Amino acid sequence: MPRTAAIHRKTNETDIRLKLNLDGQCKSRINTGIRFFDHMLDLVARHGAFDLEISAKGDLDVDQHHTVEDVGITLGEAVQKALGTKRGILRAGYFLMPMDETLAAAAIDLSGRPYCVINAKISAKQVGGFQVELLEDFFQGFAQSARANLHLRSLYGRSSHHQVEAIFKAFARALRFAVSRDKRLARVLPSTKGLL
Repeated sequence: MPRTAAIHRKTNETDIRLKLNLDGQCKSRINTGIRFFDHMLDLVARHGAFDLEISAKGDLDVDQHHTVEDVGITLGEAVQKALGTKRGILRAGYFLMPMDETLAAAAIDLSGRPYCVINAKISAKQVGGFQVELLEDFFQGFAQSARANLHLRSLYGRSSHHQVEAIFKAFARALRFAVSRDKRLARVLPSTKGLL
C-alpha cells in the first residue's frame, strides 16, 4: 500500500496544505513565503527520497515563527499518518552529514515518545532571511506531532548557512532510514511493547 498522507492545518495564524509520499522520487513543490526555508524543505524531500508538496500561508507580516512551527507540526502529522501501523519499518535511523567545513548529526526513533534535543551553536541570527532560532521550533513541532525521539547536533562549522543546511540534510537521511521497510520484518512491529 502507498504510504502517503494529505494534511490541511488551518489556524488563525496559518493555513497549511501538505502532501507526503514516503516512497517517492524526490519531487517537491514548496511555498511557505520564506525562501530559505523552502530550500531546506526541498532538501528534506531530496535527501529523504520523499515526494513533498507544501503550500503555507502565514502571518509573515508579524513574524516567521507561526509559519515555521506549524509547518513542522504538519510535516510530523503527515509522517505519522503515512506510516500507518508502523509494521515492518526500521523505526530508528541516524546520519552524519558533512558539508565542507561543517559536520552535523541526526538521530531519530519513531518510538511514539516525542522528545527533541538540539545542540547547535550557530553564530548568525539569520540565514537567507530565515530566523535561525526557529530551527528549534520547527523540529520540536515535528517531533511532537510525529511522536518521534529526535536528536540533532552541529558538531562544528564556520558557515551558519552550512550548519543549518547540514542539519536539515542529516535529519532527512536519518528519517529516510527510519521509515524504510525491511521485507524480513513485514509483519513485525519494531517494539517489544507491542505498541508504537
